[in-house]
Amino acid sequence: MQAMLLDTPGPIETHPLRLADVPIPKPASDEVLIKVRACGVCRTDLHVVEGDLEVQRSPIIPGHQVVGTIAALGSGVTDREVGERVGVAWLHRTCGCCSFCASARENLCDSPEFTGWTVHGGFAEYLVAPASFTYPLPAGFSDLQAAPLLCAGIIGYRCLAKTGIDDWSGARIGLYGFGAAGHVAIQIARARGAEVYVCTRDRDKHQALAEELGAVWTGGTTDKPPVPLDAGIIFAPAGEIVPAALSHLDKGGALVLGGIHMSPIPELPYELLYRERMMCSVANNTRADGYAFLREAAGIPVRTHTERFPLEDANGALARLRHDGIRGAAVLTV
Repeated sequence: MQAMLLDTPGPIETHPLRLADVPIPKPASDEVLIKVRACGVCRTDLHVVEGDLEVQRSPIIPGHQVVGTIAALGSGVTDREVGERVGVAWLHRTCGCCSFCASARENLCDSPEFTGWTVHGGFAEYLVAPASFTYPLPAGFSDLQAAPLLCAGIIGYRCLAKTGIDDWSGARIGLYGFGAAGHVAIQIARARGAEVYVCTRDRDKHQALAEELGAVWTGGTTDKPPVPLDAGIIFAPAGEIVPAALSHLDKGGALVLGGIHMSPIPELPYELLYRERMMCSVANNTRADGYAFLREAAGIPVRTHTERFPLEDANGALARLRHDGIRGAAVLTV
């Protein structure tokens, strides 16, 4: 099969991914073999390729927003069928026995595996995944539409949950950065009745898309919204945004950091956290997050905006992402 392999991380401008012929993997007893039809391109993939995340396996096939059909079943799999369309997300496998797994917090598992980082991912014609960590996909989403839901969508959903907001009607939410995750999160928040304020630097692509999707106000990355916010979510991997975002919160507001990697956060004056403002990160997702999000997304329905790239142009897609050149989400088709 063909796959995009990363031998050594490096700047995306150096095209660190190479197209290679590699053997089709064989599923273990609890796994399925999936023929890939589409794979979303995520900023986490960029962090893997450029080395912002520590190398876990080399060479590695990135990609963790995978849509495909099951081509073969492991000997112990009974709850999936050959030909079934499924999705594969970032969380590839957990131990199932640590204190976090035992308390419904498998996203914090002590011994996890991650698609496209510790195990081979979806920038390829085939991949294997544990059957219990695959998601049957709602029929209403095409392959292109479904791919960004499997990380950008699920993580955005978890970020919304971590704001602590119970009554969404009229809640004021700020989104910082408006790529794949932001353009899904705004649709969930608005469907729940929230007002959404978007702070992002690109006027022609990202601010314009935010306005199309119902943002009540858009501005630059650190511009102050016209009202105090009940919560903010930072999707951009830029720690320098944190002080400004905290200053935009109302008393008791929450700031959620939605990335796996972020540049250093500047020193904060205590006044930005005073009056019971809170700040937390989001780490990975649980399978429960994935199932709940896909149900809600199908009911709205969420509509992703995508730009399509062939598998062999994965370097180009990541370069466009690196420079904020994607309106919505990039998706590789196989």
